Amino acid sequence: MQFKTLSKKYISNHQYFTARQDSYETPTGKIVDPYFVVELPECVVAVAITAENKVLLIEQYRHPIQQISIELPGGFIDENEEPAFAIKRELLEETGYHFTKFQDLGKTFSNPGVLNNATHFFIATGGVKTSNQLLDDNEEIDIILKTVEDVKVMMYTGQFKQSMHELCLCRALPYIANL
Repeated sequence: MQFKTLSKKYISNHQYFTARQDSYETPTGKIVDPYFVVELPECVVAVAITAENKVLLIEQYRHPIQQISIELPGGFIDENEEPAFAIKRELLEETGYHFTKFQDLGKTFSNPGVLNNATHFFIATGGVKTSNQLLDDNEEIDIILKTVEDVKVMMYTGQFKQSMHELCLCRALPYIANL
């Protein structure tokens, strides 16, 4: 089955938000025009467990939904950066914690009907606070430490607003169930 891209026209080209208008042909010869795609950098997120077996969460304001959001730590992967390195960097920048062990839980696409980026999931364990946060200019992040059981309750009662973070937690639960 062969789909053929006929054209790509960039509407917006920014470091964190690129939008383009494509047209493509399906294997049956149907022309789809226009088709809009939002390009975003790939992301990483981790269920981060401290040396004391606490789950490290972050709390920050999310302007698109105009709400404070409790989330897992993570962020964008820099250009030419491996996901495993990106999650170590993001954890240290957002939390000031260094982790000794990482487990890759795979990746997924949040909305492949319009977005082209993947989110890579990890579990990080053995976390110890080694530095202050190194936040971007637009970030104000508070750190929250919870037990695994508390985090499960938060997840099952809808307290997380970020669906990719909930999915990361779901994938991590079999690994952290006995903490």
